[in-house]
Amino acid sequence: MPSHLSADHPAAQPPGRGSVDALISQTRRLKGDVDAVRRDAPSDGSDPQERWQRALYDLALHQLTDLDEHLAQLREGPPPVPSVPGAQPATRTAPPAPRRGSLLSRVGSAEWNLLTDEASWSGELYEILGRDRTAPPLTLDELPSLVLDEDRPTLTGMVTDCLVDAKRIDGEFRVVRPDGEVRTVHMMGEPVLAADDSTASMWAVLRDVSELRRSERAVSETRDSLQRQRQRAQSEHRLAVELQEAVLPPWRGSLRLPHQGTETLDLAAHYLPSSASALIGGDWYDALELADGETLLSVGDLTGHGVAVASGMATLLGAVRGMAMAGTQPGQLMSLLNQLLDATVQPALGSAVCCRYRPKSRTLVWAQAGHPAPLLFRSGTGRRLNSPDGVLLGATSGAVYAQAEETLEPGDLLLLHTDGLVPGRSSTAAVNRLLDLAPRFDGARTAQDCVRMVMEEFGETEREDDACVLIAKVTA
Repeated sequence: MPSHLSADHPAAQPPGRGSVDALISQTRRLKGDVDAVRRDAPSDGSDPQERWQRALYDLALHQLTDLDEHLAQLREGPPPVPSVPGAQPATRTAPPAPRRGSLLSRVGSAEWNLLTDEASWSGELYEILGRDRTAPPLTLDELPSLVLDEDRPTLTGMVTDCLVDAKRIDGEFRVVRPDGEVRTVHMMGEPVLAADDSTASMWAVLRDVSELRRSERAVSETRDSLQRQRQRAQSEHRLAVELQEAVLPPWRGSLRLPHQGTETLDLAAHYLPSSASALIGGDWYDALELADGETLLSVGDLTGHGVAVASGMATLLGAVRGMAMAGTQPGQLMSLLNQLLDATVQPALGSAVCCRYRPKSRTLVWAQAGHPAPLLFRSGTGRRLNSPDGVLLGATSGAVYAQAEETLEPGDLLLLHTDGLVPGRSSTAAVNRLLDLAPRFDGARTAQDCVRMVMEEFGETEREDDACVLIAKVTA
């Protein structure tokens, strides 16, 4: 590998899918080559050198198999996670990076003579087990003393099967070194038979796979964590959607409110979810006929995304409806909403427009809290209503909100929206694009037709935040 592509180089990047596929192909070809050489190697077990070579072939196949599995995981990548919708993308917890060379296994060998009860260990096996090289190697009866209690049956079973039934050994167990460190050892071995086919000795190679297994556990735990995170995000999204649908008006499209006399409003609305986030935001729209025959129109936006924000939006909307039903006028209503938001445990900011339409006089009384002003369309032209004073909800304690009045005429069209409708532009540019729709609105028969025109203009726009639009058309 060229030095500038070394894994330790600070500018090194993860390999692409094509590179990983190439590595997998090379690994599998190498496995085939090693297996072919292994099959051709002498296997009568009479020569210790031949046994050692065969053991190394087996070990190489195990390591290549591990490498093949890890490369396959690298190609597949972690399980999918939707950016848990919100201000910040979902955070992925990566497994700790192993130290350089820590996955390279130590390999030792041993042979136990059953006839003389003698044992022979390689120097590397002493290192793996943390034993003093001047100490005699442990016999098969003594070896379990190094193994964790819960793993001793595994080792005993493998050794018994090897000595009694001449089965090959291939398994793992954990040992406790004299310094208290626990290591995972992979043991592979075979019996050596005497002329009468009885077992004369047993040989084995032992590989320290502690770091490899630790890395695999980290990968598995990370995968499980990502899966739990994905399930949590799905549950939160579902809950936020259910909460939003429970509190927003149960109508999609147009609604003709019950009315007294001949005055009425033709209403339509639409909600546009964010294209950059799967979480529900705090935008709302509302239309409600009040006990005195007047109509409440409101739109608003509570900053943030997710269940907590949807819950806060539901609280604000419930307060708006309750105070409006009690006769509270828009300016005072905004002041009380500000106090409510200021008193919440979790600080938040919100914006809103609240209007009361008096059908007998066709008068619109409204107030705003840091929100885009309603747009009024009349006879093919449009304009933005002059905003009365009002700061964002939750921005300052004791804020006072002014209110304004506007006299409407039959055929007038009122458009309320949240600021995410035209993303990535200044407020003036956004309003101008909406006002440019005036000639088209003039030819529309219903409020729903006008909403459809807004969607044709802005519905396909990539937006980082949710948005909504509410249109009210005054009819004779």
